[in-house]
Amino acid sequence: MYKLTVLGSGAAPGVPSVAGGWGNCRPDNPKNRRSRTGVCVEYDNTRVLIDTSPDLRLQLLTSGIRHLDGILYTHAHADHLHGIDELREINRAELSSLNFYASEETTAVIKERFSYLLADRERANNVAARPSLVANVVEPYQPFVVGRLKITPIRLLGHNMPTTGYLFNDGEIVYIADYRQIDEEAFEHIRRPTKLMIVPLTTPEGGKYHASLAEILDDIARVRPERALINHMAIECDYDAVNRATPAHVEPAYDGMSIYF
Repeated sequence: MYKLTVLGSGAAPGVPSVAGGWGNCRPDNPKNRRSRTGVCVEYDNTRVLIDTSPDLRLQLLTSGIRHLDGILYTHAHADHLHGIDELREINRAELSSLNFYASEETTAVIKERFSYLLADRERANNVAARPSLVANVVEPYQPFVVGRLKITPIRLLGHNMPTTGYLFNDGEIVYIADYRQIDEEAFEHIRRPTKLMIVPLTTPEGGKYHASLAEILDDIARVRPERALINHMAIECDYDAVNRATPAHVEPAYDGMSIYF
């Protein structure tokens, strides 16, 4: 059985944001209050986290997560990476290092910004003082295994830095991070019917580095998942307004949302 938990459903500023407040989002709807994006995927006692947002501490506490089998990084923007220090508490809970998986470009940024948390594969850091993470570089379309999960990195195009999406168990879950376009080769690796697809919106009209709602719906229609979640929404995305603009099997995500299948 799968369980997917949306730890955070917001874009980089969160909702409300310091500069823009609630924007188009109705403050009386609790589903409009969004921390920065992060997702936890569980399958047959294997649990992986996608990205480490700056809000990770509270997200882990709220979801009761003290164990992880690995971290997947999509890219190196601060709202997806800079909660990485909070993983020290997972190290402390387990008294061991934790593997993270990222593209060569993202791994290079992590090594540059957070060199102190890297550990030798054979020996953990002193987790009382700092995190203890082991880097694993992944290549597009080269599957790897974490526990019971087969994970295939896919290339996403058009964002302002290299971005990686992930297929779980040959496409039963399709996870798309910040993007303008899905690389054509990615569709060839979706070899099982997709139960769940997660896509980022940011703003309904899109922009130079982000797909619009119409473009996202086109990609969902091509993949044909049983269910799709729209994630990574900024203050321009009112929950009810996005929900009204999508088909019945597509819905906006919200913080703390859990899906089982």
